Amino acid sequence: MYHPKITNWLSRTHGPLGDWVFSLYAIIAAFCTYSCMYAFRKPFAVATFSELSLWGVDYKIWLITSQVLGYTLSKFLGIKIVSEMGGKRRAISIVILIGIAGVALFLFAIVPPPYNILFLFFNGLPLGMVWGLVFSYLEGRKLTEILGAGLSVSFIFSSGFVKTIGAWVMLDWGVSNFWMPFVTGGLFALPLLFFVWMLNQLPPPSEEDERLRTRRKPMNKAERWEFLRLFAPGLILLVIAYTFLTAFRDFRDNFAREIWISLGYGEDVAIYTETEVPIALAVLLIMGLLMFIKSNRKALNTYHLLIAFGFFLVGASTFAFEQAWISPPVWMTLVGLGLYLGYVPFNSILFDRLLAAFKYVGTAGFLIYVADSVGYLGSVGVLFYKNFGHAELSWLRFFIVSAYTMTFVGSALMILSMIYFRHRLHFWKVGEVTEVSPQEITA
Repeated sequence: MYHPKITNWLSRTHGPLGDWVFSLYAIIAAFCTYSCMYAFRKPFAVATFSELSLWGVDYKIWLITSQVLGYTLSKFLGIKIVSEMGGKRRAISIVILIGIAGVALFLFAIVPPPYNILFLFFNGLPLGMVWGLVFSYLEGRKLTEILGAGLSVSFIFSSGFVKTIGAWVMLDWGVSNFWMPFVTGGLFALPLLFFVWMLNQLPPPSEEDERLRTRRKPMNKAERWEFLRLFAPGLILLVIAYTFLTAFRDFRDNFAREIWISLGYGEDVAIYTETEVPIALAVLLIMGLLMFIKSNRKALNTYHLLIAFGFFLVGASTFAFEQAWISPPVWMTLVGLGLYLGYVPFNSILFDRLLAAFKYVGTAGFLIYVADSVGYLGSVGVLFYKNFGHAELSWLRFFIVSAYTMTFVGSALMILSMIYFRHRLHFWKVGEVTEVSPQEITA
């Protein structure tokens, strides 16, 4: 899967034009790889399964819970597997993991309910590690902002896109709710192989990248615990804030069909793409502009403020919608924009800048998976809280209440986190070196 001529050509690109050529190639490869993965994960969410229930619980809740539990376990496994994996095994690992998820979708289709619920667990179990493997090709570079943004908008765009494809497969091809996820994933199988091959041609970070962003390397168990010990208060604040983002984002994503039906747009299959594309473009533009902040410390503060603003936008747009100042599509777009202004930095660049600001040798993938593992536990908790604690609330009303809760709690957490890391950086000692190991650090 490795083509040395392409890798050497990408390594030799210099200057502004060369940077943009490299960025365009890397973004296309990463964006399309992860978008293809989404075709194996999210299409089933466009089906309602309204005619089925199990033990008094909506069948779709069981399906989502099963998949999210597998995905959550995958994030915990990824803390070790992704943070320790070397570059030579990444590409084949991506293909194998998504292949396992595809087999699980096939079994989900042929095994009758309720027994097929189990196979969505095995669908989510391998997919949770794909993000970290793809991002590992992009982190630790002077262009990581724009590369990470390009990758991150894939789950904004592809979430709506694969739902549109899934709805089209059911309506135009007459495919059942149970076969639709496997058929949709199959449409993306060959493109997946091509884009993973493209991704695997990327050269490792250059000496200039390491000078600007600190060298990146796998972290063993002792190094991971040392990092957590050194920055525990700030990381706890960040992880809690991210848990709110993850739970809200997952709810919006998984129950988009039910929310749009409540808003009167249930028959518009294009609405998923029409609202998500502007969000993806806006986030990509904003994240791309932040790459021009050369100081890693200033960038770390800026990302904290950007995420806090994202929390605020979710609540402000929800209030405007309830006052009938904006239409439902505008509201859902603004809520999505605020959500992803917070969610994308966590998944691509916040932790990358954190390592660079402290000149700490390690991998951002480890921190992403720590946050993700807790975040998806929160997502499962919200599903059960809605079903068993507030079953009387409609999906739309629960979504609105959640938006306000997330706004107030999340923005406060981000401000506290910013204060903590500003204080920590003030007393951080790294001398004149550009990188330090945990054993060399004195806090």
